[in-house]
Amino acid sequence: MGTVGNSTDGTAGERRQLINVAYRLLGSVTEAEDAVQDAYARWYGLPRSRREEILSPGAWLTTVTGRICLDLLGSARARRERYVGAWLPEPLPDRTEWARAGGPDPAVPPDPADQIVLDESVAMAFLVVLESMTPAERVAFVLHDVFRYPFAEIADVLGRTPAACKQLAASARRRMGVVRAPVTATGRADVVRHVKEAWETQDIAALVGLLDPAAVMTADGGGMVGTVLRPVEGGARIAQYMVAVADRAPGIEILERSVNGVPGLVARRAGVVMTVASFDVSDGHVTRIWVVRNPEKLRPWAREG
Repeated sequence: MGTVGNSTDGTAGERRQLINVAYRLLGSVTEAEDAVQDAYARWYGLPRSRREEILSPGAWLTTVTGRICLDLLGSARARRERYVGAWLPEPLPDRTEWARAGGPDPAVPPDPADQIVLDESVAMAFLVVLESMTPAERVAFVLHDVFRYPFAEIADVLGRTPAACKQLAASARRRMGVVRAPVTATGRADVVRHVKEAWETQDIAALVGLLDPAAVMTADGGGMVGTVLRPVEGGARIAQYMVAVADRAPGIEILERSVNGVPGLVARRAGVVMTVASFDVSDGHVTRIWVVRNPEKLRPWAREG
């Protein structure tokens, strides 16, 4: 993506875009931040004369970040085979909700998660389907369909022809076709609110009524906290599990909070976020629940108020 020309170092404003690209490629705020830092280290590792030859530092950084993410996605498959239980993407808070609850602490440095734009391309349902793609499909699809990079530039990242990159994106698009049109925010929020109320009152019958009979709940504790290691299938079984968890966790406060840009629930004890739950809703019923309890993945929620 970099071309020769005369340019000043205009890289400072690129970090936000790069974090957004890397998070969608990796599903991890921490890994995205590391990938972007690595790309900047490589940029400043170039001789000054070489940097001055690059017409578009941002395009160069995007190419390098994309290649770093591609390598990480390749190695992630092996790492996730060793991961305890299911692996889920890191959930993102909506900092505007948190700001209304008291405002940021100026002594705390900005969190990279705050730079990520919360749109449909970071919804948990979307990210989970991205996980089913090959690394090359994911890079081609995210760069082209989400960020509108041309295939000629994506070819530089993947080391393939533009035509091959186009085919990869088309294959990824077919996988993504299983994602339904999103439910309106109001409709989803109503269902999630009813789930919260039924969960708090431990009303199994109400929960069963809100869950699709074929609903699936997947939890990610990373082996660091207790949770189910395999998906729980069936609305009745999920309802029983949720009530059993609530019964064993006195003092838990359930909050309605946006998770990756859509209505979700957060469980907090003594001001500390313990669990973040995302929901997929169809025809007024919850079809999927993704529960993240791994404390390493809840770092962006540490300031949630």
